[in-house]
Amino acid sequence: MTITAAADGSALGNPGPAGWGWYIDDERWACGGWPHGTNNMGELTAVLDLLQQTAHLDEELHVICDSKYVINSITQWMPGWKRKGWRKKDGKPVLNVEIMQALDAAMQGRRVSFEWVKGHAGHELNEHADRLATSAAAAWSKGAAPEPGPGIPGARSGGATPAAPVPGPASGGTSAEDDGPLSLF
Repeated sequence: MTITAAADGSALGNPGPAGWGWYIDDERWACGGWPHGTNNMGELTAVLDLLQQTAHLDEELHVICDSKYVINSITQWMPGWKRKGWRKKDGKPVLNVEIMQALDAAMQGRRVSFEWVKGHAGHELNEHADRLATSAAAAWSKGAAPEPGPGIPGARSGGATPAAPVPGPASGGTSAEDDGPLSLF
């Protein structure tokens, strides 16, 4: 059996109050965020938390995502970054490196496929994930953490965002990576 989930991120102001969310169904979803972050941080963290919360399950995971940056980072660019000490081909540090390294670890031994969908185009699961991420960012804009959701039964607690990451030269960023052409893997 395959678990199908959508993952999305949001940042108000980009950077600004940021959120992430993933959605399988009304009983299995989660969201979180930070007072200050980027959309890319939210997009990546949604997938990371989904991977972490489903790590104890044997099912294959199918992740629907409207971010080519996330999909390409995990499926195309990451092996090269690792070989180069987490640096891009231009020698600059990989953006969001802490999240990327955690994603790399979370992908080990997993059967995961990714599917790109156009954002805000009516895809039911993606729309749910988008609402979660946007609501989380909105909660942080008002100084409150969002309701984290039920998550996955039996998942380890803690989630993917125990502390707010601070955007800097190696985290954050809002443009696509430059280590390859954008494609759908």
